[in-house]
Formats: sequence, structure tokens, C-alpha cells
Amino acid sequence: MFDIGWMELMVIGVVALIVVGPKDMPEMFRQLGRFTAKIRSMGREFSRAMEQAAKESGVDEVRRDLKAVTNPVSTGMQSLKSAADKFEKWDPVKNAAKPSTPAPAPAAAPMTPSPAPAQAVAVPVETPAAGPATQALIDKQAARKAIMDEMNAKLKALDAGDAPAAAQPAKAPGRRRKAKGDEA
Repeated sequence: MFDIGWMELMVIGVVALIVVGPKDMPEMFRQLGRFTAKIRSMGREFSRAMEQAAKESGVDEVRRDLKAVTNPVSTGMQSLKSAADKFEKWDPVKNAAKPSTPAPAPAAAPMTPSPAPAQAVAVPVETPAAGPATQALIDKQAARKAIMDEMNAKLKALDAGDAPAAAQPAKAPGRRRKAKGDEA
């Protein structure tokens, strides 16, 4: 509050000692202490009266609400937390609408050798309430499942010994190429 250093206090003390005298100095400090205490108590009483008036009129509640609303840190943290909660709970497949009729499961047909490799065709699942990104994810998962089913069927056929002839490499008759070190 006041910028008074030790030197200033010493000068004031010496002047007070000269003006008041050493005999009346303790009584003067006692009176000064009482006066300071009385002023402080009046200030506290005034502050309590103002706080009580604010509580009775509802200004205190408005002040707290306004402070809470305008606090950028708490507002930002609440928004961030609610967004993180929504993101953690979001599941595109789970939240997508389910089709009214289940898609027919592909029948397990025996594998027969074919001249061209068979490619899996993804059958899109119709979900009326799914957005384009969710539908693309569902289609991608269905295509992966179809590929995995085809590969499992091929592996089962190989394990059973019914390997197609095209899958086993055949040695073609013909000339042998000479290596550099071979002599005719």
C-alpha cells in the first residue's frame, strides 16, 4: 500500500521520539494500535453488511453464475469432455440401423478349379438410416468377410487333398538352360 522502507520508519520514529518524548511514547503507540484496530473492525463490519445485502438481493447468485459462464477454462473443458465422451461411445456399426430382413448366408459350395481366379463380390447391406461413411464401412467389412470365407474354403480344400491341378506347379518338358560354368 504505502512504499515505506526501514529508513523512512527510522526517521519517523526519531521525529516522534523528539516531539512526543520518551515518557509518553508507549501510551501513543497504544492509542495508535487501538485506533488501527477500530478502523479495521469498521471495515470488516462494512464488508459483512455489503455481502449480506448481496446475498439477500440475489446479486451473489447472479455473480457466481456469471463468473461460471464467462470462465473460458471451465467452459472449454466441459465442451472437450462432452465431445470426448460422445466420441468414446460412438460405434458406426453398432449405431447403424439394422436391416429388416437378414441377408441370406452364402451356401458353402465345393471348390472347383476354374480357368480364371474367382473374385469375391461384396454384397452391400442395405441400412436405411446409415450415412454414406457408415455404409462404406459396412460394405468394406462385408467384402473382407467374403474374402476370408473364400480363403478358408480354399484352405479346407487343400487340407482335404482335393487340391486343383492348376494350384500345383507342373514342370514343363524342354531344354535345360546352360549356366556359365556348365560345359556342353
